[in-house]
Amino acid sequence: MRNIVFKDPVCGMIVEAHTIEIMYSGILLAFCSNQCRERFLTNPHLYIGYPGHVAPKQKGVQVVKRRHFRLEQALTSQERDLLTNDLRSMMGIREIHVDDMLIKIEMTYDLMVVTAEQIEARLAEIGLKLGEEWPERLRRGFVHFLEEFEVLGLEEPPSRI
Repeated sequence: MRNIVFKDPVCGMIVEAHTIEIMYSGILLAFCSNQCRERFLTNPHLYIGYPGHVAPKQKGVQVVKRRHFRLEQALTSQERDLLTNDLRSMMGIREIHVDDMLIKIEMTYDLMVVTAEQIEARLAEIGLKLGEEWPERLRRGFVHFLEEFEVLGLEEPPSRI
């Protein structure tokens, strides 16, 4: 018996059927991780397009972002290594640099695959607290807004001119 395989529409990874499946608009889709499933469900037309139109992801569109996340406290070298390995396991993360002196994480990622909010959620899951000062919280909120706005622009339905 042959295994049925799918291509994850978000990250492009080949996955076996019954991994993480959903039925969307009559199309059976499988994902390599909950991260990719969540990303797809937030903006599905980035990945499957609209009838008669190719999706941005299918065209090879990448939206590379370079961001920094300020931590509440410094990390030990062991914590830094664990953090780096954990974040590298996320799809879409390209580069990570932890600056112990400035208590911040700098990273490059593809917004088509992962968002700043997803990265922040992962940091919280592993027990790291981000800076809670007003300017830092405001900056993060602004980043979330900008990312959402940019993605909505890419996902916009084709005009009927």
